Amino acid sequence: MIPLEQLAIEDRITALNWPAIHRSLDESGFATIPALLSPEECGRLMQMYDDPALFRSRIVMERHSFGKGEYQYFAAPLPAPVDQLRDGLYPRLAEAANRWLGMSGEEPAYPERLADFLQQCHAKGQSKPTPLLLKYEAGGFNCLHQDLYGESYFPFQVVFVLNRSMTDFTGGELLLVEQRPRMQSRGHVITLAQGEALIFPTRNRPVQGSRGYYRTTLRHGVSTIASGRRYSLGIIFHDAQ
Repeated sequence: MIPLEQLAIEDRITALNWPAIHRSLDESGFATIPALLSPEECGRLMQMYDDPALFRSRIVMERHSFGKGEYQYFAAPLPAPVDQLRDGLYPRLAEAANRWLGMSGEEPAYPERLADFLQQCHAKGQSKPTPLLLKYEAGGFNCLHQDLYGESYFPFQVVFVLNRSMTDFTGGELLLVEQRPRMQSRGHVITLAQGEALIFPTRNRPVQGSRGYYRTTLRHGVSTIASGRRYSLGIIFHDAQ
């Protein structure tokens, strides 16, 4: 078996079971994907956190009542593995995004290539890259939120866990809460192994009802870190103002 690190990231993405991923997105609103990053690649990404030259902005969550922890947005140009993940995942998710629009009776709006979608963002004054690294110490958490940075946004985003749950940290599960019209909210708790990822909605998703599709609203966050230090990589496809 070829070691993961010897395969191009684009080839790893292509080899994923995309029919099953799309089915999970349609039925559940989110999908987990097996490890796309090797432990060595995860380690190199974590090491990037301490190089300020790679980032355009650092956010301390407590200062903004976002939670407890911190994150940094990468500056352009993005590091190669981050850029390859963003560029390679986008076309498969654009297909799902356009399908979701069709469920709601809308026309396709997302181009096949990330570069073309980013041009749409830039035309609306959104030109700052949004992929980010997040770091939490024991006691850290991320409040439920949505990552919207302007008028233009992509309906999916992806998060990778970079170190080992139950070894490097405990707690820190991913949280998704879905607000359903005239119903109580529904929550999901997701635990990922090192290098695995979660695909989830940025804002809304269509759900089949008795009278056609309706939209639910989703927010995401991270539960409290019980011990250790947790790192993750967020891939957001729209740029920011």
